[in-house]
Amino acid sequence: MNKAVFLDRDGTINFDKEYLFRKEDFEWLPGAIEALKYFQECGYKLIIITNQSGIARGYYTEKDFNELSLWMSRELNKYGITIDKIYFCPHYPQGSVSEYAVECECRKPKTLLFQRAVKEFDLDLEECVAIGDRLRDCAICFQSKCLGILIGTNESKQTIKAVMEGEFQNIRYAETLLDCVKILK
Repeated sequence: MNKAVFLDRDGTINFDKEYLFRKEDFEWLPGAIEALKYFQECGYKLIIITNQSGIARGYYTEKDFNELSLWMSRELNKYGITIDKIYFCPHYPQGSVSEYAVECECRKPKTLLFQRAVKEFDLDLEECVAIGDRLRDCAICFQSKCLGILIGTNESKQTIKAVMEGEFQNIRYAETLLDCVKILK
């Protein structure tokens, strides 16, 4: 069996610029590349799981998303980093694009995309880590022994406080993606 780091994208790897789809607007968060390199060197598969409601809202297309994902992967390859897979949910029930304006099982905090990754990569969830800037990015941690790490300040102060006080058994708090390295050492 394998282990993986499940990563949210916006607000975790790059600055959260609402409905990001152009490479010109993409900015790495400080320390993100170093953290990804560390995770990979420790034998973790790097799997991005991201909600992309901008597709359902009609702000950009799946093609736009895929082009940005390919560009991001190529940029990381320059540092010797390989993203093993990017799973995304294009749905949003109140969206304006009818084919995506649905209630689904893949939009976090639902866990279908995590489950697909577990099956596709033969993952041992007890060896995996889910990292994101919102508690929903750690949704798999509520159903398994996967370690979750909430980062940054995009979540409510109340939720961050609850995480820091240990109210969630297997979810920790770190300021940045690079700070997650300290938790995993």
